[in-house]
Amino acid sequence: MLVAAAVCPCPPLLVPEVAAGAAPELDAARNACADALGVLAAARPDLLVVVGAADEHGRGPHAAGATGSFHGFGVDIDVRLGAGEGQERPLPPSLAVGAWLLTRAHWADAPVEGLGVGETLAGERCLAAGRELGARAERVALLVMGDGSACRTLKAPGYLDERAADFDEGVARALGAADLEALKVLDASLAYELKAAGRAPWQVLAGAAEGAGLAGQLLYEDAPYGVGYFVAAWS
Repeated sequence: MLVAAAVCPCPPLLVPEVAAGAAPELDAARNACADALGVLAAARPDLLVVVGAADEHGRGPHAAGATGSFHGFGVDIDVRLGAGEGQERPLPPSLAVGAWLLTRAHWADAPVEGLGVGETLAGERCLAAGRELGARAERVALLVMGDGSACRTLKAPGYLDERAADFDEGVARALGAADLEALKVLDASLAYELKAAGRAPWQVLAGAAEGAGLAGQLLYEDAPYGVGYFVAAWS
């Protein structure tokens, strides 16, 4: 059963070496992520699964010990998802950022695995995947990596879309209240148009949390660079 979850944004810019001179701009987000991971550790899970958006090369399960890197962003940093033999297939960027957060938090509380989820995966399939994760162990925790809309400003990656602010506001409310029903009915088509890569991972979380009775707390909400970033903790 799911006993705790942390929701974090997944831009590689969270890694200070990637952000370089702009690193201080996301200090508040990094600190909130650290607080959320503290909630995971306090829950003493038997298994932690990092869930994040992935393209066709990174979709599916990633075994304990899987590795990733930020070489593609010009930084010589490698990361590992917990302890284990891993696999040849590299972690997708969202899971690599999750692995970096866990390393930064000195995570050693439970085995860690990963799950890459396609950005366009249908909501029902996301929920089903979450239910399977929730049944993996007696005490399961999730680290859910995903961004909101990328269309909040004229300089945003997806340019300005007037629908983006309302979409992100609804997501923030749902994550802060651990509102499973609100997450379940997120519009997949709208999320795709707004380049909100977190939609599918959040719906995986909603499936895993069914029957768990968790309460939520929104720790951070902002849109630097025109992209909606949220940090929440459920326990």
